[in-house]
Amino acid sequence: MRKVRTGGGWPAVRYTFSKAREAGGLWKLWKAMRSKNACKTCALGMGGQQGGMANERGMFPEVCKKSLQAMVADMQGAVKPDFFKTYSIPQLQAFSPRELETSGRLIQPVIHRRGENYYQPISWDEAFQKIITKLRPAAASPSRPATSTNGAAGDPVTPNETFWYFSGRSSNEAGFLLQVFARVFGTNNVNNCSFYCHQASGVGLNSVLGTGTATLVLEDIEHADLVFIIGGNPASNHPRLISTLKNLRRKGGHVVVINPIVETGLVNFSVPSDPFSLMFGSKIASLYVQPHIGGDLALLSGIAKRIVEMNVHDEAYLKTYCDHWPQLKAQLASLDWEDIYRKSGVEADAIQAIATRYAAAENVVFTWTMGITHHTYGVENVEAIANLALLRGMVGRPNAGLLPIRGHSNVQGIGSMGVTPKLKDAIFDRLQSHFGLELPTTAGLDTLACMEAADQRELKFGFCLGGNLYGSNPDATFAEQALSKLELLVYLNTTLNTGHAHGLAEETIILPVLARDEEPQSTTQESMFNFVRLSDGGPSRHEGPKSEIEVIATIASGVLGNSGPIDWESMRNTNRIREAIAKVVPGFDQIKDIGETKKEFQLDGRTFHTPHFPTPNGKAQLRAHELPELVGAPHELRLMTIRSEGQFNTVVYEDYDLYRGIEGRQVILLHPEDLDRFGLQAGQRLTVRSATGEMTNIIATPFEKIRPGNTAMYYPECNVLVPRTADPRSKTPAFKLVLVTIEPTAKPIRLPVLR
Repeated sequence: MRKVRTGGGWPAVRYTFSKAREAGGLWKLWKAMRSKNACKTCALGMGGQQGGMANERGMFPEVCKKSLQAMVADMQGAVKPDFFKTYSIPQLQAFSPRELETSGRLIQPVIHRRGENYYQPISWDEAFQKIITKLRPAAASPSRPATSTNGAAGDPVTPNETFWYFSGRSSNEAGFLLQVFARVFGTNNVNNCSFYCHQASGVGLNSVLGTGTATLVLEDIEHADLVFIIGGNPASNHPRLISTLKNLRRKGGHVVVINPIVETGLVNFSVPSDPFSLMFGSKIASLYVQPHIGGDLALLSGIAKRIVEMNVHDEAYLKTYCDHWPQLKAQLASLDWEDIYRKSGVEADAIQAIATRYAAAENVVFTWTMGITHHTYGVENVEAIANLALLRGMVGRPNAGLLPIRGHSNVQGIGSMGVTPKLKDAIFDRLQSHFGLELPTTAGLDTLACMEAADQRELKFGFCLGGNLYGSNPDATFAEQALSKLELLVYLNTTLNTGHAHGLAEETIILPVLARDEEPQSTTQESMFNFVRLSDGGPSRHEGPKSEIEVIATIASGVLGNSGPIDWESMRNTNRIREAIAKVVPGFDQIKDIGETKKEFQLDGRTFHTPHFPTPNGKAQLRAHELPELVGAPHELRLMTIRSEGQFNTVVYEDYDLYRGIEGRQVILLHPEDLDRFGLQAGQRLTVRSATGEMTNIIATPFEKIRPGNTAMYYPECNVLVPRTADPRSKTPAFKLVLVTIEPTAKPIRLPVLR
């Protein structure tokens, strides 16, 4: 496979035509992409009432391979009628993530019972009755006494024997409805995929600023003259952001990238919608710095220390609008430079180069992704980024600020809807008063805690609104074991994923649901810029799947009835749900009439163009940190999990990684110096071991663009190596810093060095 030297470009154009053929033609794909529905992939906020391929400011055309991949996946044909008769559970477990994804759209509920080798079809009525019967007795009242059930799934469950997991693919309406149902049912075991990705961002930003989301809007980035990209690869995962960075560079601005791997698309990108860029390419990174994996906090602290030493910090701003400046100043002064260089892996000249660019810039935006959050000190990493921005007053003013780059198009909205174990006080109080409820106050479990409770058989029932809970978990062996101890596990999905093959309870039910652009009613999503988008939905492509909202309302009605505080039957109507959201969720007042007005809106109280923050005293709270040691013995490598260019979250669309030039996913990326150090050859089959697990027959792949001493493997396949070690403050697992050893398992195959 030929390795490209730029992101995007003509290969992206050719790829569009190949996906159009899969979708049934270019015109058919064009109509689907232009429908008035928010993009199904990243949270940049594309689509909505501006129509697909337009951003929040109406700029057109804006499109990327990720959105094409997701759309074409939803446009594929149905799973063949004999599919589940043909492929046994062991055979499904041998499927790759891509093979499962491309098996077709799910159109009929299926059930797997332990001891059987195959999924079996089940009617919607049977599926609903089985779920309702499992849950109903927990909500028994004098007028509806508890009943018992028999069978493989065991007896009915109590509320705190259940957990409710939400992905970012669902709508605000579905997320709100399900979390309310779970709490009225009686549990706070309500959690979302953010605990495995950006939870550290929310906790860190709340700690410093009193808000857990971006402090700016899209237009602010367009007027910045310096953007930091820290611990992320938006060229592959959020490609449309690259158009903004291209424009910034064209105007003379700068982009500083901090990443242990030099990513092709962050060096040069050919934006297909820009003829000049398409023909000649666009430089993206002005400066590219490669710390060691785990060296971020030391590097960020070193940049802050140098800014203060250069006397280019904003002393007046820090004294007026921030608390704890004396403590942070003293902490930075106490740091030893040699300690910073050693723990970060970055030398003095590189730190000086970053600080010089930062000092010269007038409008600076700091962005980051999971290279920052996937650490045991992920919250501290985020706080350190906020410190660095506050040092020069780059928060609380136009054209500057903080931007966690969210992975899924409504993961932020799901959080806004109250999908957390502990509701914010305002939502809790409003929810009780609006519906006349008495909500549970027991402590809920976060996502990893739910998995551990399942393993201890403290939980018996799981409900997954989209996503791939198994595939998202660290320690894949443990995840499979924990889910196997549940009595009943319910998945709502559009296509198959590895969870359906490996995450099997005593009884497992898969319910086929509609894609966003097939919903019979309008729904809403929230972008990472705190902008609420409206999706009109559209006609279903297949008979069989149901709306997530219909599924949730049917189950809630069957379990709780309609004579209590909430008429669940009426909550099948998204306008009715939005009326409740407007009353319950702060900042969402305008959502009540969005179905009629079609007026999308910016959430109040989240964008900070003046330096007054929602902390108790209105000031930012600077945080001082001790620097973690750079871990790893000489015989160990620091491993981080990565995604390929042909992948979105746990969904793998292509088995090759175009930008890195790698075919296949059972590989480990090693710098040639590390190959020599360990006496290995390119193409050699290796066993990779961590404290948690091992993988065999992994191909040693020389890769000059990774920092020596560090290595990378593809997620979710390598999750078997990732321990359940988590950040104590955010409960986010440390996917980006796993100590591994390597040793040969077979003779080498000759492979070229990837440059």
